[in-house]
Amino acid sequence: MTTITSTRLSTHAPKRSLCFLTSFFALLLLVQMQAINFPLSFSLSSSSSLWPIFHQNKLELHRTRSMLQDSVTFLPLKDLRFAKEPMSGNTWFMSSIDDTHEDGEAQHLYFPSSASKGRLLCLFGNHTGDGAKNSYALAWPEALPHNATLLGGLTFMSDTYYDYHNIWHGLTAISPFVAWHLRKECVAPARWVLFHWGELRTRMSPWLQTLVEASIGKVTIENFENGGRGPACFEKVVVFRHSQGAMGKKRKEEVYDLMRCKTRSYCNISREIGDPKAIRLTLLLRDGSRSFKDEPAVIRIFDRECGKVDGCRFKVARSNNLTFCDQVKLLSDTDILLSAHGAQMANLFFMDKNSSIMEFYPKGWRELAGAGQYVFRWLAEWARMRHQGSWWDPKGQPCTHSDRGSCLSHYKDAQLGHDEAYFANWTAKVLNEVKEYKLTGASKNSSPPQPRSRPCPCG
Repeated sequence: MTTITSTRLSTHAPKRSLCFLTSFFALLLLVQMQAINFPLSFSLSSSSSLWPIFHQNKLELHRTRSMLQDSVTFLPLKDLRFAKEPMSGNTWFMSSIDDTHEDGEAQHLYFPSSASKGRLLCLFGNHTGDGAKNSYALAWPEALPHNATLLGGLTFMSDTYYDYHNIWHGLTAISPFVAWHLRKECVAPARWVLFHWGELRTRMSPWLQTLVEASIGKVTIENFENGGRGPACFEKVVVFRHSQGAMGKKRKEEVYDLMRCKTRSYCNISREIGDPKAIRLTLLLRDGSRSFKDEPAVIRIFDRECGKVDGCRFKVARSNNLTFCDQVKLLSDTDILLSAHGAQMANLFFMDKNSSIMEFYPKGWRELAGAGQYVFRWLAEWARMRHQGSWWDPKGQPCTHSDRGSCLSHYKDAQLGHDEAYFANWTAKVLNEVKEYKLTGASKNSSPPQPRSRPCPCG
């Protein structure tokens, strides 16, 4: 794994560039004047009268540079004009700059570029409690703002409406960077800069950071503590501020293919030699919120149905006591995942393609939780899995509140009951489908299980 080290370049580099340009301009002027106005034998003393002109040109260049520096205008990183609808047709993060759109890709910003007229992105960005107190500007590389620190190499910059600790929200925030890494010759950043509502964040969840390190490389998160009083400017930076945004289906599949392959390699997981027709059924339990009230009864149902199918192996695990690589190994060895709705289900893309998911919800979710309850259906589709449906508990303590928000809070973390007959029939149906798939191979409309001996993209 290649380690990319953060580098901070002094603003002396632009000064040297200006000095060189000044000297070159003066020399060129001297040669031209010699060729046009003077004989080759003119005395050196005659050229001494040109030095005031050279000096004046140098002063003009410095004056122009100073004017450009003074003209740099910093705007609030979070535009409060869009606070009521920050994700509806606009963005409150760097609101004055339009996204770059490419077919099938997440919309992004890149600096420097033709869109920025070659200018670099500069930030005052260390405020962690109010994004409107952070600010941004564009500046010419030869005329960076006073006291600026130039951060060398490529920077990955993210702004998310959610956060980097919930693994589902973090996953969708980092996936466009994995896509960029994949399609830009496996380029890796020198640093990450993370924002939430324009507020600086300096940590990811351990699960997310390990996923990024496995997929792209070492993660260095910028905190701007060593930048002094001036702004930070970026030699090169790509910014994603809509998570996956407009990323197309094909690109999403490629991203999850890469992350599946790279994490298995990172965790030293290879396919064990065994029965290719074996069906691996895994119940991933939660503790506390959205756990089953009667776990032993639920386990017995799934164990019994698995026992009715030749080659079925049943496994029970808990999400709260597994390391990252434990989770990758568990899901890599799973064909059918059974789990209550929750962040632990973000692990589902570690399974082979065409694996199956069965999802469970407490009472009240179907009516109150909105589209967000379907995020793992979406993830299953992006990663080419088969979401086999959901069960919503019809029983539970009734909500006595009059408003939907309070009732959703009432039901959100409730425990789940079970329906023995429904669970048994549903499980039998899915097991038979998977058995048929394993016996006959992939149909013409689906791809076969992903071979694990194939080298990973960007390996």
